[in-house]
Amino acid sequence: MRKSSAYIFWVVVLATSISCFGQDASSAPSQESREEKLKNTLGELRDLPAEWLIGPYVPSGRPLTPLNNEQRADVYFHQTYLTAGAYVLRMFTAGVDQARGVPYQWGGGMEGYGRRFASRYGQFIIANTFHSVGNAAMGYETRYDLCRCRGFWPRTHHAILRNFLTYNRTESELRVAAPLYAGSFAAGMISSVWFPRPHDVWKDGAYAALEQAAWGSAYNWVSEFAIDILRKVTGQKYPRNPYGSIPSANSQ
Repeated sequence: MRKSSAYIFWVVVLATSISCFGQDASSAPSQESREEKLKNTLGELRDLPAEWLIGPYVPSGRPLTPLNNEQRADVYFHQTYLTAGAYVLRMFTAGVDQARGVPYQWGGGMEGYGRRFASRYGQFIIANTFHSVGNAAMGYETRYDLCRCRGFWPRTHHAILRNFLTYNRTESELRVAAPLYAGSFAAGMISSVWFPRPHDVWKDGAYAALEQAAWGSAYNWVSEFAIDILRKVTGQKYPRNPYGSIPSANSQ
């Protein structure tokens, strides 16, 4: 997978913004040129793979192939920092924490929400780091593979199952996703460092592991159906390349 494909979205947005600010008031572009620019921009956005939204994944029509260490590092960086879905999920869970007033010492308003979001995302970075290192050490698959099946319930079953099981280095034998939950547990314990005292580190770790079971299943479910939903609502126009740039043995 090439990181540049993930950056295209932000480059397009930045380039569009700069061009707008750089226009001289006396020589504003015509309505026709504006429409053409918008059309070109939308065309470029449609060419983006869906990885920027749901993270690295393996399409149902492609075989699973083992990743080398360089590719694993690429997947880790993309999952952790360049996936919109990761930010959206932490924004949502921070909102739930805000509504519950947890921890109450952080108060409300934007300041309280900002602290809760930073806490959630910091915990995710730690968890995904442990998760990725553990998977690499054990030769486990770190990407989500779309179900090679049809139907709502079979695909839902696959999405939930893959939150608890993953493939070993053979890419065909399922194993318990121990690094995923060990990483979540460790991240929960470490996150207690920045929580107001007193805090039970073991309870925080257990709670984080339980959250992985719940939110991880939900995230997999969304990932499983996201491409179908996007192509449905956009008249099969986006993503134009649903296969993305998936790391494979010969992609580097």
